[in-house]
Parts: sequence; structure tokens; C-alpha cells
Amino acid sequence: MPLPEPPAAGASALPRETFTGTTVLVTGGGTGLGKAIATEFARLGAALVIISRKDEHLDAGRAAMEHLGAPVLTLKCDIRDPDQISAALDKAQDSPGFGLPAVLVNNAAANFPVPAEDMSANAWRTVVDITLNGTFFCTRELVRRHLSEKTPASVICVGASYAWTGGPGFAHSAAAKAGVKNMVETLAVEWGPYGIQVNGLVPGMFPHDDQTADIKENLARTSEKDAAQPAMRVGRLRELGWAATYLASPYARFISGHTLVVDGANWQRKFLTNPATVTVRDQMGRGEFALG
Repeated sequence: MPLPEPPAAGASALPRETFTGTTVLVTGGGTGLGKAIATEFARLGAALVIISRKDEHLDAGRAAMEHLGAPVLTLKCDIRDPDQISAALDKAQDSPGFGLPAVLVNNAAANFPVPAEDMSANAWRTVVDITLNGTFFCTRELVRRHLSEKTPASVICVGASYAWTGGPGFAHSAAAKAGVKNMVETLAVEWGPYGIQVNGLVPGMFPHDDQTADIKENLARTSEKDAAQPAMRVGRLRELGWAATYLASPYARFISGHTLVVDGANWQRKFLTNPATVTVRDQMGRGEFALG
């Protein structure tokens, strides 16, 4: 018997006006998990600022928020560039009905499966630059402004469970996400005295249409079926959104420096006897490694 299904889409444990008058910035909020998180903030009255490098992602995020009747501002921004982040926040602050975001969700990241021996230097740098550096640059710029204005804020950094365990096939992303987890714990202590709350949010298996082709191909070689999860089902996108809205809500003000894992206990799964080892290359259908 699987864990029970969640309430229907559109339901919430929080009051409908929880984020009325609050601006929420979601990086990479136009697709996938970011859009799912933005959706739940929108349902609770928030004005959404969505940033992304890609116009089509911004268009998708804008359409989803407008469908819910939520105010939405979409801004093209590469989070690897602190100047672009600063310009995006300037635009939000100067836009009527928005202003300085009180909530930041650092969702944007780069990731793709690759054996470590096949990974290029550029692949390593790109994933770390977006996932770790971009998360820090966004957080630092937002918090500097709140420190200057002496206003509270809530920051949520989307992480990954392999920050604890390591991630074979994802050495670049696992290292970056470990840095994000450590950053959450560090900044929560540094900025707590100024009313700044910093938490992590780790999604489990949440299948969605926006997953990249390489991730979908990798999953096709393994399994994303319900039976592969201790919960006997995969996550529903709204469940991740509900977790994010709770962490940033007035009802979670004393939670800071914490990383909440929403994966039905999948990352804690252990076997009584170890299964046979299958190399990452074999799992990904790659042949024997050869230099050059």
C-alpha cells in the first residue's frame, strides 16, 4: 500500500492570504520544479518574479502565473553574473505592485548525468558556476538589500540528497549541492540576527514534462516507477510547492538552517544485503573508457 495521495491540486494548509502583499522571486521558475513552487506561492496571494536565461521558459512561467491570476514579472537573467542579478532586482524594486522580494527561492541549477572520467572541464565549471555560485550571488544580492533596509526575508535553496551521500554519475552537481547545503547552514547563523531565514529544500522523484532529454534517457534505463520508492509512489509536484510555501510562511519563522527532504524516505533506503555493483558507465549504456 503506498503512502496516501495528497489533497487535490489547489488545496493548501495555509490561509489563502498568507503571501498577499509579498513578492516572491523564483530563479528558474518558468519550468519544472521551479514553476510548481511558484504556482503554490501564487495560489496564496504572492506576486511572482521569475528569472531565467531563456525566453521560452519566461513565457511559460508568465502564462502559468497569469492563468492563476497572480501578478507576475519575468526577467531575463544569467545568475552566474552578479551584475545581471543586481539589475533584475532593481527592476523588481522599481516595478509597481512588486518591490524588493521578501522571499527568494534559489531553484535554478545545471545538471546532467556523466561519468566523472568523461566530464570536460567546461562541464564541471558550468554546473558549479550555476548551481553553487549563482545561488550564492542571488542570495547575497537580495540579503544585502534587506540588511540595508532592515527588513526580514526568507531564502530557500533547492538542494539534492546526494549532498549528503555523494552522487555517482553526478560528481559536478553533487559537489555543488553539497556546497549549497553548507551555505544554508552557514548563512542561517550569520544572518539570523538580522531577521533573515535561510533553509534548504530537497526534492525526491517528481517526474515532470520539463526534464531534460538526458535525464529522461537515464531514468528510462533505470526506473522511476512507483515500486522503486519506499513510499510506493513518486511525488506530486504540488507537494514540493506546499513544502516551499510552508518554509517561507509566518508559521515556520523559527525554522532556519534546516534542509527539508521531500522524497518519501527514498534517500534513506538501505538493503539488508548489498546488490551487485553496476558501474556508472554500464548504468548509462556507455562503452569502455578510452583516452581521447
